[in-house]
Amino acid sequence: MEIGGDGTYVVPKREVFTLQDMPKWEKSEAFAEYMGFVVMVNETVKSKKMTSPYPVSQLTQNIVRLLDRLEVFVDETPPIDQPQRFGNKAFRTWFDRTKENAENLLVEALPERFRDAVVELRVYLIDSFGNYTRIDYGTGHEMAFAMFLCCLFKIGAFVEEDVLAVALRIFNRYLELVRKLQLTYRMEPAGSHGAWSLDDFQFLPFVWGSSQLTDHPRLFPKSFPDEDIAEIGRASCRERV
Repeated sequence: MEIGGDGTYVVPKREVFTLQDMPKWEKSEAFAEYMGFVVMVNETVKSKKMTSPYPVSQLTQNIVRLLDRLEVFVDETPPIDQPQRFGNKAFRTWFDRTKENAENLLVEALPERFRDAVVELRVYLIDSFGNYTRIDYGTGHEMAFAMFLCCLFKIGAFVEEDVLAVALRIFNRYLELVRKLQLTYRMEPAGSHGAWSLDDFQFLPFVWGSSQLTDHPRLFPKSFPDEDIAEIGRASCRERV
């Protein structure tokens, strides 16, 4: 993945509607950038603990604070009483508030020279937390957040030294937030067939988490339930399985 670059920013729009559209996505520059981002993070976190030291930039702190603000919105938007067991409609109130505030939150988080990119970043950020109509969440929404982070690297807001902090602090904070959304609003897994992943909601934590376990001297597959892997990999994801 190439970090940094200049360009004109446009509002992202959906281009894949059917299975026949997939080759267009797989041959696109965006697909190459996304895969490059996933691989870059995967290589960087190899054999790293969640407690490993890493530099924390001002932008890292700002993005974490942005996610903290969104969690406050959850606390201020409790679920409502309704006959349906799943898909609490209070999520739509939370989503509307997030959508309304996303632009200002991003402007506050970003250095001034990167604020023109908000027009693109806002779309990926809003799409990172679930579907407004169906009140569900799935790996596509997780991918939107990964694309949000990828874009921050692409425009040069994040640099190579930020990769560990992005993976171990920002992405972990994102997971905490979306789990709270899933539990608070009883969100259903989006498009789950029950056999595609260990977790109906998340995928990337298992990819990057397995990289963190690479070359470990004493952990084996049978160690999966052990409590002492908590500081090594994505133990919180294990607890959800």
